[in-house]
Amino acid sequence: MIRQVVLLAVALAGSLSSSAQTSSAQTSPVVGTWILTAAEKLLPDGSRLSDYGVNPHGLVIFTADGYYSVQIYRADRTKFSSGDKLKGTPEEYKDASLGMSDHFGRYTVDPVKSTISFQIDRSSFPNWDDTTQVRTYEVKGDELSWKVAARPDGSIPITVLRRVR
Repeated sequence: MIRQVVLLAVALAGSLSSSAQTSSAQTSPVVGTWILTAAEKLLPDGSRLSDYGVNPHGLVIFTADGYYSVQIYRADRTKFSSGDKLKGTPEEYKDASLGMSDHFGRYTVDPVKSTISFQIDRSSFPNWDDTTQVRTYEVKGDELSWKVAARPDGSIPITVLRRVR
C-alpha cells in the first residue's frame, strides 16, 4: 500500500512538473512562427553590419510544448559548380557552411531574466550539438530579437524576427 502511494505521488509530481513546463511554454511570448528580418553583428565600436549579407532569409519556430527550430541563410549563396553536393570544392563547402546557421531542440524562456535557453540537439555548427546556448531576448509587439554571446573578434550577432500572423 505504501509503495502504491509513493508511486502515485511520484507520477503526480512528474505530471505536475511536465504540465508546469508546458504551461510556461504555452504562455511564452515567443511561441509561434517568426520570419527573419535582420541578421546583424554589433561591432565593439558600436556600429552594426549585416552578418549574413543583404536580405538574409530565415525562419524560427517555437512550439507551445517546448520545441524549436532556427534556420538562417545568406541570400547570396554560391551554387556548387558540379551540381553535386558530394563534389563541391573546398571554397564551395566553406561558403555553404559559413552562409547558414541552423539548430533545433528544446527551449525554455526566463521572462524575469529575459533569456531564451536553447537546449540544442543538433546544429549546423557541430560544436553546439548537445549544448545549451542562452540568449538575451526582447519582444516588442510582433518583433522578437536576441543577442548571441560575443565572438572572439568582439562582435555580437543580433537576430531580428517578425511574427507570422
